[in-house]
Amino acid sequence: MKTSFTSLKQIDAGVLSVGYVEAGPAAGTPVVLLHGWPYDIHCYFDVASQLASAGYRFLSGETVRSGHQAVFAVDTIAFMDALGIEKAIVGGFDWGGRAADIMAALWPERCKALVSVSGYQIINLQATQRPLPPKAEQGWWYLFYFTTERGRLGYSENRHDFNKLIWKLASPKWDFDDATYDRSAAAFDNPDHVDIVIDNYRWRLGLAEGDPRYDSPAAKLQQSPVIAVPTITLGSDFDGAAANGATYRDKFSGKYIHRTLDGIGHNVPQEAPQAFSQAVVDVDGLS
Repeated sequence: MKTSFTSLKQIDAGVLSVGYVEAGPAAGTPVVLLHGWPYDIHCYFDVASQLASAGYRFLSGETVRSGHQAVFAVDTIAFMDALGIEKAIVGGFDWGGRAADIMAALWPERCKALVSVSGYQIINLQATQRPLPPKAEQGWWYLFYFTTERGRLGYSENRHDFNKLIWKLASPKWDFDDATYDRSAAAFDNPDHVDIVIDNYRWRLGLAEGDPRYDSPAAKLQQSPVIAVPTITLGSDFDGAAANGATYRDKFSGKYIHRTLDGIGHNVPQEAPQAFSQAVVDVDGLS
């Protein structure tokens, strides 16, 4: 039985050389799915098989270059341009979910529909400067660790064990084995990985400047734009009190469904691939 993608492809897309996988019929509806940190394309291994069987053309790419949110979406659009895809269902979780949200908000003409784990993830920097309750702040311990040079060095030297800890904390009920983790952990050896991770979390706290080339979309994102494309959001145990989607319902003005997945952690595509795949199929029906 296959346990890993064997047909990794590479394509020049804008300023990037993007690694990606593709499955399903060439004429199928394109579905671009994006992963987050600290994960890799294998979080969509089971989802890819299910979507391909349903007649969708699945694509999953590693498109990050900078750690700033506007760049996530710009890079994804460049990836689609390189593949000749005008419009696609876009989905993801964690950083990938944020990229998908931004695409749907700022470039809806490129987004047929959206599947977003944890709902509306566009960051408003002004809001992030306000402290959270102590228990909530505790959950973001690594964000503060990354603000220090000790944290950068610690992450660089221990990223394998560090990210395994994050997997366990973010998905405490997911009994993944070492082989599953190690399959993804190979991606953390990318020479740009540490710089991008540190840059992202420092930027969130106002400790890193954004790339001025993306000032225009970045400014629009600080207005917390509403998303109008057909959307299904997925909440999980990772989202805590926000799992029911009520806190971000008003950020989606188009056709909309929210689903709550009890007993599932942060890595929804890998922990609940059937639920994620079904969301893609169902959101296509809304468009």
